[in-house]
Amino acid sequence: MTTYTPAEAAALSGFSLDTLRYYEREGILPRVSRSAGGHRQYSDADLGTLGFLKCLRETGMPIERLRRYGALCRDESTVPERIALLEEHAAAVEAAIADLRSQQDKLTEKLDWYRGRVSPATVAAPSAL
Repeated sequence: MTTYTPAEAAALSGFSLDTLRYYEREGILPRVSRSAGGHRQYSDADLGTLGFLKCLRETGMPIERLRRYGALCRDESTVPERIALLEEHAAAVEAAIADLRSQQDKLTEKLDWYRGRVSPATVAAPSAL
């Protein structure tokens, strides 16, 4: 079994060392195994969990919901609750995407409006800021 040091796990997961320790302390990440000397040893499974947690954070899941998800993952009988929590989050992500698409449409409309008022040579050679 391959194991990773905290520094390697941080580099591979994209989280800082402080975040890894915080996630473990808060129960967001299950307890990480330790070496005989007491040093954390992250497994491939831990890295997979961290990858999913990163997805959840980057899609806006608040820390308290991450804590709830972590707690649920420690009990095999909570799969329906995990599904419900992730479905709620997926719906929130979908709503955020719809909002961004709407904003993108407004931006595109404004750009089209501006582009209709300038010559093609002006658009092709933007000034440096």
